[in-house]
Amino acid sequence: MIKGLAHICINTTDLQKTEWFYCDVLGLKKKFEFTKEGKVTGFYVRLCEGNYLEFFETNEKFRNESPINHFCIETESIDDIATVLSANLIEVTDKKLGCDNSWQIWTEDPNGIKIEFHEYTKESLQYNGGTCEIDW
Repeated sequence: MIKGLAHICINTTDLQKTEWFYCDVLGLKKKFEFTKEGKVTGFYVRLCEGNYLEFFETNEKFRNESPINHFCIETESIDDIATVLSANLIEVTDKKLGCDNSWQIWTEDPNGIKIEFHEYTKESLQYNGGTCEIDW
């Protein structure tokens, strides 16, 4: 049911410096960008096949104690994982197709850590790259 770790989402107050560190210094490749109203607000970098870091620019005054926002687990079937979570009385969001063209649901672990689950589609930007216009 679980395929692996899909991504870790990290908040940053300096998107340009973060891109410099991960792409220019460490040599990771940007897979796709998130934009809102024409402005780049985040991006994905590929660590290895199927594993990514996701970055979003945030205003420091809204920043959590930890810059790690959530982690995401790739699953073969979003419906199956939702059923398992619900059967164990764990709250889970409704399934939705994200702006990256991947199916997603959300829950929290017993420690309050946000977990996103992804089921990729043939159109997922994780496979195809491109630009993701966020709608939230």
